[in-house]
Amino acid sequence: MKVVSSEIVISAVKPEQYPETELPEFALAGRSNVGKSSFINKMLNRKGLARISSKPGKTQTLNFYLINEILHFVDVPGYGYAKVSKSERAAWGRMIETYFTTREQLKAAVLIVDLRHPPTTDDVMMYDFLKHYEIPCVIIATKADKIPKGKWQKHLKVTRETLDLDKNDQIVVFSSETGEGKDQAWSILHSYM
Repeated sequence: MKVVSSEIVISAVKPEQYPETELPEFALAGRSNVGKSSFINKMLNRKGLARISSKPGKTQTLNFYLINEILHFVDVPGYGYAKVSKSERAAWGRMIETYFTTREQLKAAVLIVDLRHPPTTDDVMMYDFLKHYEIPCVIIATKADKIPKGKWQKHLKVTRETLDLDKNDQIVVFSSETGEGKDQAWSILHSYM
């Protein structure tokens, strides 16, 4: 998909703040520091639309990005970051769960994992949560440029097995540095619209 326009339209913490549109939405989930902002910026051909921070855990709201006036990316707070109070983490959990379980416009979740390492316990819990609520899921395995191409399949096998990947869920090798996987990711997301 050729992205000609993209903007952040709202940062929401509760349903009454969500955009009042029927546009399809794709929620981006992943642990803090996995490269969600880099993924968003690469997919939207924008350098600094999603702010990349050296401090993980910066996203504390549901950030709605309007793309080409036809769909939304919804960036949800990253999980698994320790320097957040338990009560804050619980509040994020409720906010995220409310979004995932009540939003009719949600077409699929994009679970972002690091191709270099096996998915974390938090990644597995997130994937299991999505499966429990029957939310279609696309796995984006980022940082592919950091691994020799000849080893991608070995790393993908570990990712598939660790998540116990459902046969219907697709996995995309992605690099925000080289653009690897960008067209494939758009193609898969388009199939859910």
